[in-house]
Amino acid sequence: MASTILIIDDEDSIRESLSGILADEGFHPRTAASAEEGLALLDQEKVDLVLLDIWMPGMDGLEALKEIKERFDLPVIMISGHGTIETAVQATRIGAFDFIEKPLSYDKIVLAINKGLHVARLERENQLLRESSPATPDLTGNSPAIRQVREQIDRVAPTDAWVLIRGGHGTGKELVAQTIHRKSRRSSKPMIEVNCAAIPEDLIESELFGHEKGAFTGATTSRKGKFDQADGSTLFLDEIGDMSLKSQAKVLRILQEQKFERVGGSRTIQVDVRVLAATNKDLEKEIEAGTFRADLFYRLNVVPIRVPDLRERLEDIPLLVEDFLIQFSKKGLGRKQFSDDALTELMHHSWPGNVRELRNLVERLVIMSPEPIIHASDVTLFLGSGSQASSPAPAVSVPYRHLGFREARKQFERDYLQARLAENNGNISQTAEKIGLERSHLHKKVKALGIKNDK
Repeated sequence: MASTILIIDDEDSIRESLSGILADEGFHPRTAASAEEGLALLDQEKVDLVLLDIWMPGMDGLEALKEIKERFDLPVIMISGHGTIETAVQATRIGAFDFIEKPLSYDKIVLAINKGLHVARLERENQLLRESSPATPDLTGNSPAIRQVREQIDRVAPTDAWVLIRGGHGTGKELVAQTIHRKSRRSSKPMIEVNCAAIPEDLIESELFGHEKGAFTGATTSRKGKFDQADGSTLFLDEIGDMSLKSQAKVLRILQEQKFERVGGSRTIQVDVRVLAATNKDLEKEIEAGTFRADLFYRLNVVPIRVPDLRERLEDIPLLVEDFLIQFSKKGLGRKQFSDDALTELMHHSWPGNVRELRNLVERLVIMSPEPIIHASDVTLFLGSGSQASSPAPAVSVPYRHLGFREARKQFERDYLQARLAENNGNISQTAEKIGLERSHLHKKVKALGIKNDK
């Protein structure tokens, strides 16, 4: 679709010549002989960019520029036959994208228009990204256990103290680390995360400390390591309890000295890094078993924070569920509600998978429950026998009531995959990554279940 360019100039010849040039270049030109006429047209039509003369009878170009930027926020290119440096500076301060003097160079005009449209498009895309991005996550809940964690975070975050975050799988240890960093004096730089369990032992040095070009086969360029990237910021060592003893020894030396050499290099690099570490393991038992270094434990365990299991904060479940419902609604899954009996059912479960398990269940219920309100019967259907509430046997949800087990499972898979593909605009690779399946396996499933997917 052609971009609409509004030409505001009191000279007929300028309007006519610019209109012809812009039409030849594939734009849709509109014209106004005064600032007042141009503002009236902007109220009625969608315009992508404005060419605005400065010296005109009535409202001059600088006054019009202020109103256009305030009311319409469009890119504006000023044109003038009597321009001065002072006028150009004033126009730029008000918000003009460019300033071009008469007699006009039409090549320069077209180039400035294309640049202005490109910049405006990028600004709109960035704004959309900011609006669609989830808000910075925070710890949800008002239970005594979670209030204590918040208090600990508020005390330790402004310092540079190292923190060891402990808790079970799915309790939210990474969220605690993110919150500490966000409230710290280092928050202007991104927190650098390392999943210690996912790095092979033979690559740990390259991953953490970086390498020089030619340091080993495949090292075609120099590369900064995680410590280098975290200089002046925070380094989060997740699953530190799964790091091998050999890797622990290498990391301990760097943690103590805050300096290192890249693999294949000889230059010593000094860094200023705050370290946060997390583990779901009992490190004291790991030390006794000889699988974790005591000196590394004491180095990391300056301030310990324990994240409670969900079963220790069941009263937080209604708030957590509401948070998840808002998140899923923003993802396009629709806005649903949980009835009081459904929330009660959730609060009777033991939650071995903690908050992550609760989040996955809520997402499953939002996708698969046909009604806008989710009831206890829906919860027990998808939760299975894990619920400990002493309630009657649940009724089967409507979509599966008349199906045998095999057919119900096939129907569930079809509904679930269709919903997840829709979230990712049909992108097989993205969907496979998010639901934990190999791409080829998901592709076969989609084909076998007869799911229509254009991508």
